[in-house]
Amino acid sequence: MFRHVSLVLLICFGAWALWPREGDSKGVAAVSAAHSNRKYTINVAPGTYMPGRRPMDIGKPLVALTKVAAEFEKLYPDTHIEFTEAPVGQREYLITQLAAEQAPEIVNVNVEDVWDDVQKGWYVGLDDYLEKPNPFIPKGQVGSGQWWDQFKYQAISRGKSAPDGKMYCLTYDMVETGIFYNKDIFKRLGLSVPKDWNEFIDIQAKIAKAGMIPFLVEKTSFADWGLDLIFDQMYQSIVPGIDLARDPKRDAYLQGYLDWDEITFLSKKGFFTRHDPRFVETFRLMKQWRRYFEKDMSSKELSKLFVSQQAAMFWDGSWTVNKLSRDPDVNFDWGVFYLPPIPKSRDSFGDGHPMVVIGGAGTQLEVTNSAFNDTHNPATSEKLKRAIAFLQYMTVPKNTDMVVNEVTMFVPNVVGVEPKPELVPFHNFLLRRYTTTKWLYTFDLRFREILIRMLDLYLNDGIDENEFMTWMETNVRTAADTIVKRKKLKESKFDARWQELAPVRAKYTYLPSEAK
Repeated sequence: MFRHVSLVLLICFGAWALWPREGDSKGVAAVSAAHSNRKYTINVAPGTYMPGRRPMDIGKPLVALTKVAAEFEKLYPDTHIEFTEAPVGQREYLITQLAAEQAPEIVNVNVEDVWDDVQKGWYVGLDDYLEKPNPFIPKGQVGSGQWWDQFKYQAISRGKSAPDGKMYCLTYDMVETGIFYNKDIFKRLGLSVPKDWNEFIDIQAKIAKAGMIPFLVEKTSFADWGLDLIFDQMYQSIVPGIDLARDPKRDAYLQGYLDWDEITFLSKKGFFTRHDPRFVETFRLMKQWRRYFEKDMSSKELSKLFVSQQAAMFWDGSWTVNKLSRDPDVNFDWGVFYLPPIPKSRDSFGDGHPMVVIGGAGTQLEVTNSAFNDTHNPATSEKLKRAIAFLQYMTVPKNTDMVVNEVTMFVPNVVGVEPKPELVPFHNFLLRRYTTTKWLYTFDLRFREILIRMLDLYLNDGIDENEFMTWMETNVRTAADTIVKRKKLKESKFDARWQELAPVRAKYTYLPSEAK
């Protein structure tokens, strides 16, 4: 997602940090010796917050985590915290290192990628730690009862539990999308932030008539964010009749979310096929909207089109604030709003409810099996205690503030830490209800790639609606069959709940025939 700092810069920054001061000819050797004499080394791959990085090549090299680590090492003189740019986002690298117990002790990996491997014992479940106090929080303050209490966005944080019911992910910060818009262009054309989908499409038509690109969005982002948001608009009114898995503990945070097993069961009942009117309508609306986008949705130059004022709106993540707020080439006033709702006057399946949250965890930290390779047993490992302690120390509010707010990209996920002013709109977006499902992450990589490729063809008139919906139906069915075999899902587990909800579904119209 973000540009990695070059190896040369890392080497130079590391050399500068350890360079002997004048009159200290033994400085480097002394520092190296001090580290080598420490019993435990915790390697951390922190992603965006890597010391020495300049996110988006803007601003000064980052130093906050270095300061936090130095303070932690004073508390634990037997431990050294070392930061690494290990390519943990590359699955081939990660699984090789995990299999050999040589991965960094703490990694920043999207937890959906972790779930595929939890049965292998490569990651440490964090539940027991999260349910106990954070020892660095004073008595009476948030986190002194349960570490869990420190996390501000509970729905998203707790929603990262794995299919086995355990929590392997510490959600350190949040990311959300927004529609960045050029206030100068809006003012010149007499436009205002749209209140609903009718106004939203209308202003794009006016912008196009004025000779500018109305809307910018990258094709994979559209397949992810666009599909999830419009899907929720089409289906939310019938969720009470198709929500099959009820977990009282999770329902307090994720109400009506459709997991992979529910999606699989519902697909057998005719949902998410050519014969499901809401599914067809979801993609029709996406195609109708596509006419106002840039011609090349795969372009990597979208931000340049926005900065050069060739386009009026740009759908991107909160990380773009870092560029727009610091880039000297941005010489116009800009703002951000969220996608407006689809009312019934626009579409018969719409009911005008607010668009939901599709963002979520930004920096997702996991503890690997390397953290207990001193004893090869999590229950007896002192090294693991140090790794957990460092994560707990990172979530002390003053430390989170120092680290997350050193850049202007993410919203802190710790109670008591306010986002930077430019990111307050994204904080407000995140207070909404979470999405109904995340299609791009429901099944496997094959499903994801086919969805992106075929949707791109459909949106750009490479295939017609019938052919596209046939592809989608086949793709969902194949992915569902695969996951049933791989995870040994007993689809009958939902039969009783399905029958129980029959009276609720009887009130709905336009359901697939098998669903009645």
